[in-house]
Amino acid sequence: MRHFYWYGLFIISTILFWNCNREEIIIEGGDISLDFSTDTLRFDTVFTELGSATRFIKIYNQEKRRVRIDRISLQNGVGSHFRMNVDGIPGNDIRDVEIAAEDSLYIFCEVTIDPNQPLSISPFVIEGGVVIEAGDKSQTIVLEAWGQNANYIPNRFSKGTFSVLSCNLAEVVWNDPKPYVIYGGLFINDCTLTLPPGAKVYVHGGLVRSDDLGVYNDGFIWVLERGRLNVTGTLEKPVIIQGDRLEENFQDQPGQWTGIFIGAKSRGSSIEHATIRNSRFGVYVDSAATLVARNAQFYNTSSSGVIGVHSKITMENCLIYNNNSNSVQLVYGGDYTFDHCTVASYGVDASALAMSNFICYVPNNLGCDLGGSYRLNASFKNSIFFGSRQDEIILDSRGGVDRSQFNYLFENCIVRVNKLLEDANFSNFFDFCTNCPQKLTTVDKLFVNSSKDDYHLDSLSVAIGLGAPIPSITTDLKGKIRDINQPDAGCFEREN
Repeated sequence: MRHFYWYGLFIISTILFWNCNREEIIIEGGDISLDFSTDTLRFDTVFTELGSATRFIKIYNQEKRRVRIDRISLQNGVGSHFRMNVDGIPGNDIRDVEIAAEDSLYIFCEVTIDPNQPLSISPFVIEGGVVIEAGDKSQTIVLEAWGQNANYIPNRFSKGTFSVLSCNLAEVVWNDPKPYVIYGGLFINDCTLTLPPGAKVYVHGGLVRSDDLGVYNDGFIWVLERGRLNVTGTLEKPVIIQGDRLEENFQDQPGQWTGIFIGAKSRGSSIEHATIRNSRFGVYVDSAATLVARNAQFYNTSSSGVIGVHSKITMENCLIYNNNSNSVQLVYGGDYTFDHCTVASYGVDASALAMSNFICYVPNNLGCDLGGSYRLNASFKNSIFFGSRQDEIILDSRGGVDRSQFNYLFENCIVRVNKLLEDANFSNFFDFCTNCPQKLTTVDKLFVNSSKDDYHLDSLSVAIGLGAPIPSITTDLKGKIRDINQPDAGCFEREN
């Protein structure tokens, strides 16, 4: 009996030891293959007051051996809005995590939201990630939460998707006091979207991948042919349209969202007392479409502020600056009127204004394959086109300068041109720029401080009193009464 006891104990010990050794055969490094319960963990609660939410991810080890993960960490570490617990171990950076054969582990993620905090602290869309590293492999689970009580258009789960606003040619007014957050792409069709005074629209952009479109920049407003966008801000309550990242280091970041498209043949859109900023471009007006913009600002764009393509644009008292391409780009002809506008282009190798009566459909090494040309008719009065380049106006006409096909007129404007006058086609530029001071450089006094984006007029500005009265424009961008006899050029009347 005693021998049987020791024999049995030996057999059991051997089995346990063999199982232990088998379990100790660990897969690690780049050979690990893991499965996840999701690739995006969304906290779908919109908080109206301070609150927390917890969600979990499961990591599956389908191997028949134990695996070791080198590191599981939160993006941004202690600066993250999220907190993490890996199988009961709290922390933002956990090392040497093991998962038994054909087993799994839980990663619990928590977020605390106070929607009453400023947007710079609690943005509309809070993004983070859980990074799983094993050897030379790194995989990230995206974390998304909603930091403000807002109207999410079309909903909080529409990143990388498109939605259509349609109302049978009626009107939709975004008059909720809560801000609106466009999450994805918004098309306006068979409908007029009105943004009333004080409306705030934040667009969540970023690179997304689509099977149909490939990789593209998300976040845009696109007005289709039977759609219309009416922005009806006032001096006291302007409308704001910008990216949704309001943290301090994103305040002046361009390219956060795509911009506003006024699609081909769409007519009747207007923008009044509005700021459009931090996009790829401010507004793009396509073929045969129309736009009227008054007292509007377009700035901090990674491309142009205003683009017109064979379209009709009227702008009054508008300020366009901090654009990484031509601030105003008018191509393929069209009809354009700019009165009392300031267009400033400093610190970039691109002009304030570029105009042509053609378009390049297929650029090539020799220039471009032309898509035809259309008549250009452009009028600029009491406006400023200035910056750090010698030429802040670029004109390009196919087929020579036939005034019937390439018609432009500047009146009482501040312009900076130099080499343009050496072009045989435009050597007579100042014949069509009446009462425009010539040979201006950055030495000449113009703005208070262009390096700080203060485009009010300096006390010695050459733009003071340069303009001619335009009966329909009696105030400037900030509501200051203009001189009835000799108004200043640009969007600002000089403060006395």
